[in-house]
Amino acid sequence: MHQGTFKQLFYAVDDAGKYTTATSVGWEPENIAMSQAWEEINEKVEQTRKEVLAGKLSPIAYYMEKSLLTLPQLASYVGKWQWQVKRHFKPSVFESLNDDLLQRYASTFNITVAQLKQLQ
Repeated sequence: MHQGTFKQLFYAVDDAGKYTTATSVGWEPENIAMSQAWEEINEKVEQTRKEVLAGKLSPIAYYMEKSLLTLPQLASYVGKWQWQVKRHFKPSVFESLNDDLLQRYASTFNITVAQLKQLQ
């Protein structure tokens, strides 16, 4: 995920009085806040990855966090109720999911089913 200074596009009036675009490196407090937000997201993704590798969660939970999706969004994308998706976070339930459903999850995360099954 991209971190650092965030540039913004603004409209400005040039010397001839015409509108033009100009970039800004942003406002320092805003850049700090964005950087801190990305750090927090990355920490949450890494924590979820560790829980998957420890056998506490299924890879679906990791890819949901990594994709910055919420439970309601993911449920909508795969055509399931939220409680069903949450249940799929359990490794034992994940192991029993059929290929069609695994493909829907993989497509949502823009990965292959093999990548979904084999978290690195």
